[in-house]
Amino acid sequence: MRRWLLGPALALCAVWLATCETAPPPPAVDDGPRTRLIHVASNGWHTAIVVPAAAVAAIGALPEAADFPDARYLEFGWGDRTYYPAKEKTLGMTLAAALAPTPAVMHMAGRLAAPSDESRRLEVVPVALTEAGFRNLVGAIAATFERPSGGRAESVSRGLYPGSRFYHAHGTFHLFNTCNTWTARMLRAGGVALSSSGIVMADGLMARLRAALAVE
Repeated sequence: MRRWLLGPALALCAVWLATCETAPPPPAVDDGPRTRLIHVASNGWHTAIVVPAAAVAAIGALPEAADFPDARYLEFGWGDRTYYPAKEKTLGMTLAAALAPTPAVMHMAGRLAAPSDESRRLEVVPVALTEAGFRNLVGAIAATFERPSGGRAESVSRGLYPGSRFYHAHGTFHLFNTCNTWTARMLRAGGVALSSSGIVMADGLMARLRAALAVE
């Protein structure tokens, strides 16, 4: 989606959702040491979660990690199956993705370094999780992959960056369930006291994330 096309509508819907939805109960308290550092990256529209590849491999829940043998970090982003991979976005594609429930894809990329906001193209928030929280996060991400025959999900197309890939994913994308809603749910699974209720746009997610981390 393009901000200039749907920004005002999304913002209005975010306010409506925030006032009408009941937030789910907070995640269970985990008092373990926060030794696992992940990153949430936003380009102003889309958000992704970046995790250490070695720590993911040690858990063994994400066989797709084998598609990125040289990666030190793995990036995950969820979105509309038609819009997200498209090189050229059209108005019709944008409206279809926003207004009607559509199938989803998972974008996965290997990184040699953690993301940084020094490029001024990204806003990056580091998030420290406990070991249990990290395992829950990885498990939630792994469960998003669609594996009809079990085992390892197949890549369905090239990704947004060199070497990255798209995979079929569970869930449907629409105005009230965007990539940023997904990111919030994954973080909540990891133990971050963050509600996905009312989150539509990246700015809203990042602001809520920073606020949640400030009171931990």
